[in-house]
Amino acid sequence: MSRLLARIAGFFSSRTQVGVDKAGNRYFTRTEELDGRMKEKRWVVFKGEQDPTSVPVEWICWLNGQRKIAPTPEEIAELEARRECVKLNVALLKKEEKEKRAKEGSIPKRTSSSIVGGPDLKSFLRQFPSGSEGDKRQEPTGAKDGERTKETETEEAKPVPEYSEPTGSGKSFRPGTWQPPT
Repeated sequence: MSRLLARIAGFFSSRTQVGVDKAGNRYFTRTEELDGRMKEKRWVVFKGEQDPTSVPVEWICWLNGQRKIAPTPEEIAELEARRECVKLNVALLKKEEKEKRAKEGSIPKRTSSSIVGGPDLKSFLRQFPSGSEGDKRQEPTGAKDGERTKETETEEAKPVPEYSEPTGSGKSFRPGTWQPPT
C-alpha cells in the first residue's frame, strides 16, 4: 500500500512539463525506478475533452519513444507551415485539374460496374492475355468459328476419370460427393 501511495505522490511531485501543443495539451515526463532500472515515463494531459486525435504527429512520436527529445516550438511552427504549404499545393492542383477537365469538356468516366458486389468475371478475365483464358480450347487452324470437327467432338466425348482429389469446378461440381482418401 505504501508503494502505491509513494507512486501517486511521485506522480505529482517529480513530473516535469516538457511542452504544450497548439491545442493546449500539456506533455510531461518523469523518471522512475522499475525493477532496479530507471525508466522514463511520458504522458499527455489533454485540455478539455480527452481527444487523442488532437495530438500532433511529432508529439505522438515523442510519447511513443520514437524521439529522444521533445519537439521544440520552432520545429512545431516549421512543420505547421509545411503542412499549410502542402494543403495550398493540393488545392491548387485540384483547381488546375478541374480547369483542365472543363477545358477539354471531358466528363470523368465511371469505372465501377453496375453490380454492387464488385467486378464481374468478364472484367476479371480482361486483365489476362487472350491466350490464357481458362477453359477456352484452341480451334484447329482449318476450322471456322462455330464449326466442330471430329477431333473436337471426340475430345469432348471422353469420360472424365475418377480421381481421389477434388478437381474442377462449375458444371462438374457436386457438393458433398468428394470424400478424402483413406
